[in-house]
Amino acid sequence: MATKDDSNRNNKKQLKLNSMFDAAYELFVTKGVNETAIDDIVKKAGVAKGTFYLYFKDKYDITDQIVLGESTLILKEAMHATMKEGIDNFIDATIFFIDHVIEHFKNNKKQLKLMYKNLSWGLYRKAIADPNNYTEMRELAELVFNNIEGSGVKREELDKTMFMVIELTGSVAYSSIILEEPAPIDEMKPILFKTIRKMLG
Repeated sequence: MATKDDSNRNNKKQLKLNSMFDAAYELFVTKGVNETAIDDIVKKAGVAKGTFYLYFKDKYDITDQIVLGESTLILKEAMHATMKEGIDNFIDATIFFIDHVIEHFKNNKKQLKLMYKNLSWGLYRKAIADPNNYTEMRELAELVFNNIEGSGVKREELDKTMFMVIELTGSVAYSSIILEEPAPIDEMKPILFKTIRKMLG
């Protein structure tokens, strides 16, 4: 049975963990991952360097966890918005979903810089396969699997298809939103969506 002291210790641990996540996220989106040192993170978080290594292997471990956590929130929000629309057609629903994600990044350019450079489909696969972590990502994946039933998309092909869709969407969003190349994102979206329809159709 947990005691009050145990509860206090757990609360302190969680506060330290949250502080490191918040500090690292702010530094990553303002300075960039490469320009941020672990010393910068612990100083901003107000914790000892040894505390960092109790929770993370290195800077890239906390980066992966931040990217996965943030992307999970974005994808869940997009999925809920898509479900709320009640779109029956799988491809139309996918386009709506992607558009929602793109619009989010239009309003969060610094976040896009962090997510695009460190995001990979392999990270999602790792999270979904881990029985101890990222329950939300597994639930989201299951929701996608359930929604493709009867769509003509084979479940075993989804992994490869989603890899291509994510890579394409991420590249176009980054180039068009951050660099405005070859054109602003609103001009690129119709072409992107047409290409995704062909990929899924």
